[in-house]
Amino acid sequence: MNEVDPEVNAGQRAPVRRRHWVLICIAILLVIVVALVVTRKPKTGAGDAADQPQPVTIRTATARLGNMGLYVEALGTVTPVATVNIFSQVNGTVEAVHYAEGQMVRRGDPLIDIDPRSYRAQLQEAQGTLQHDRAVLAQAVMDLARYKEASDQQAIARQTYDDQVQAVEQSRGTVKNDEGQVAYAEVQLAYCHITAPISGRIGLRLVDPGNVMFAGGSTSIAVITQLQPITVVFNVAEDNLEQVHDEILQRASLPVDIFDRSQQTKIATGKLLTLDNQIDTSTGTVRFRGQFDNARLNLYPNQFVNARLLVKTLTNVVLLPTAAVQRNGTQAFVYVVSGNTVKMRNVTELSTENDMAALTGVVDGDVVSATSFDKLQDGSKVTVQQAAGPQPAGPASSAASIEAGSKS
Repeated sequence: MNEVDPEVNAGQRAPVRRRHWVLICIAILLVIVVALVVTRKPKTGAGDAADQPQPVTIRTATARLGNMGLYVEALGTVTPVATVNIFSQVNGTVEAVHYAEGQMVRRGDPLIDIDPRSYRAQLQEAQGTLQHDRAVLAQAVMDLARYKEASDQQAIARQTYDDQVQAVEQSRGTVKNDEGQVAYAEVQLAYCHITAPISGRIGLRLVDPGNVMFAGGSTSIAVITQLQPITVVFNVAEDNLEQVHDEILQRASLPVDIFDRSQQTKIATGKLLTLDNQIDTSTGTVRFRGQFDNARLNLYPNQFVNARLLVKTLTNVVLLPTAAVQRNGTQAFVYVVSGNTVKMRNVTELSTENDMAALTGVVDGDVVSATSFDKLQDGSKVTVQQAAGPQPAGPASSAASIEAGSKS
């Protein structure tokens, strides 16, 4: 049996292995080429439609011409026209208290009675002295008439007559002094019956029957605050003073509206009463005072409110819902609908009131987006769903506000 040379077998297997590796490399290259061709093949049909951006569904609002009031807004404090602290002007014991806490009183209503007996006795004493001195005066006047007749007949010395004239004058002075004492005693007696000096609401009860009152005490025995009418004092920035001053010169009074802290509920409507005669240098504001009838007593002293002063009325301005106005920092803008796309347009806000704003930068009839702002950008395609909310029809009337500034 012939033996095979190992070197000959190794030489025969080497070409076979090389062919196998060449085939493997060719297969790998084919796989790479096929993958590249498949990934670069253009998409058609449903795939193209899925990749294109979809139109944004929006609601719109239409700009309309109308009138809007121009206001100055500021924080205010309800300030009563008069607040009276009542003190005892005589010494004595409280006999009766005629009011209830928080009661509305009218001028002249009885409030407190203080024991009047000692003052009634002083009045009686003064009246007795007055009566005595009046009789002395009457006697002196009769004597003067006799002395005058005797002096004319030279029956008495002229000096006696002159002395009697002066005696009459002395008696008249005494009577006048007594009359003053009587009047003083009457006043002191009247102080024992304390009545309301003004109409208004009385505060909490401070004294009870049996308490001893002292004249000149530092503690008041009752406090009355006038509520009708009442005023509101608010601070307006000096930047707005010029236009307000011009309007005051042209008109007798300017309307003032009062709102609660949230500026959602109108509490009262009144008129501008006056303004201060100087600017507060620490805040750069001027104090204004408005007066209100306060018929429903819904303005309470020292209550913090928002005051809105009507300066003038803007006529034939473009009005849009405030929901359509967006802001990018300090710049306001709207998305104006043009065909099936929107264009971003900068606007200037003249004033706002409730859900309406007066603008420049848009014209009457412009249609703007009022929703879906998070999906919109300049040039976005849109689909209009419906108009947003009620639109101002024809010449509208609204109101607006200018912030009084942080200085207020």
